[in-house]
Amino acid sequence: MRSIARRSILAAAAAIATLTLAACGGAGGGGVTSDDMSLGKADAPVTVIEYASLACSHCAVWEKTVFPAFKAKYIDTGKVRYVFREFATPPQELAAAGALLARCSGKDKYFTTVQAVFHAQEEIFTTGDIRGPLLRIAETAGMNEEQFVKCVSDEKALAAFNDRWQKYAKEAKIEGTPTFFFNGDKYDKGEMTLAEVDAAYAKALAKVKK
Repeated sequence: MRSIARRSILAAAAAIATLTLAACGGAGGGGVTSDDMSLGKADAPVTVIEYASLACSHCAVWEKTVFPAFKAKYIDTGKVRYVFREFATPPQELAAAGALLARCSGKDKYFTTVQAVFHAQEEIFTTGDIRGPLLRIAETAGMNEEQFVKCVSDEKALAAFNDRWQKYAKEAKIEGTPTFFFNGDKYDKGEMTLAEVDAAYAKALAKVKK
């Protein structure tokens, strides 16, 4: 199974390579769709969409250092509906396999899996081993090794992932990750501080109240 899983992940890299972004860190954020993974009240006054790659170290830093406070202050209080949109940056095999694994975990475990992949980045980048950490994450989400292999080998799911992020790149003009939209206003300078989030939220809310 080890060789099958490795081949499937490498195949994912090849499938993405032709259109990948040069680095991880540019019409609006687009409406929330049935394909989106979200947290918070659907009728929250502000919708925050984050375009992020599970292979992007800047995205991982933001998730680990800012997202917990952002979630407590805005999502858990009903002020924000947060949407996470998976993107692709090098190493492409991690971006693809991580996104597929998060989807396979199910909606109830999706964000927990995303966070686990971000937290595993340092180990993956240090050791060069993608399969081992992702398999552990899959097992924590309730999958066995066979299910993990099937997940990261799913060509239909990979095609859907590619279709989504390539559409985002074109329609939302995403040039790097993380990129954020607050009710359609774009913030693409990378990791936002909580103070910058506060300012962007206040600006978006003020427009709603006009």
